[in-house]
Parts: sequence; C-alpha cells; structure tokens
Amino acid sequence: MKLLFASALLLIMSASLVAQPKPWVVPANFKAMKNPVAKSDASDKAGMALFNKNCASCHGKLGLGDGVKARALKTFPGDFSKAEFQNLTDGELFFKTKNGRDEMPKYEGKLTDDDIWNTINYLRTLKK
Repeated sequence: MKLLFASALLLIMSASLVAQPKPWVVPANFKAMKNPVAKSDASDKAGMALFNKNCASCHGKLGLGDGVKARALKTFPGDFSKAEFQNLTDGELFFKTKNGRDEMPKYEGKLTDDDIWNTINYLRTLKK
C-alpha cells in the first residue's frame, strides 16, 4: 500500500513539473529598453491589426490564450490580460516577440521593430 501511495505521489509530482513552463530569460539590456513608439490611438490600431494577423490564432482575439491553434500547442500561450504578463517591461515583450522560442515563432525579419513596438502598445490595452 505504501509503495502504491509513493508511486502515485511521484507520478503527480513529475506531472506537475512537466506542466510548468521553463523560465524565459531576457537579457538585462532588453529588460531596460523603452518603447520608442509613442502610445496613441494610431499605434494601438496598427498594433491591433498586426496582432490579429500574426498572434490571435494562438493567443486569441482578446489575448486570453484561447486561439484556434492553442489547443494543439504543448504549452499554454499565456493570458495577456493578467498582471503576470502586464508586469513585463516593454523591452521584455520586444525581446520575446523578436526572438521567439519553442512554439513561439520569432518575428525578426517578419515584422519591423516599429511593428513589434506597435503590437506591444496594443497588448497594453488588453489589461483587465
């Protein structure tokens, strides 16, 4: 009985470890970057169009991580409305978007830096 309990406990613990996303390390110089694109209605509108075209299929129309492709991903794409996301610096979001990792594609060479910054301005509007 003790062996069965210990086996079940080990299985549960290992499953919870697998489900945790690995930390995404962002270099300090990116963390400190400031968004050079001023926040404005025009920037938000441009960012929303870019988000809908490039991001919504995984992240969902409202950034809740519920896009049509999200179910096929190994990791949850994140909820952009939550404080955990909104507390990231603009520079951290820029780094992650530009460089990607794992299932998150890199947008370097696909979007201009200004496009990425406009998208970040739009993502700030998703805060709850």
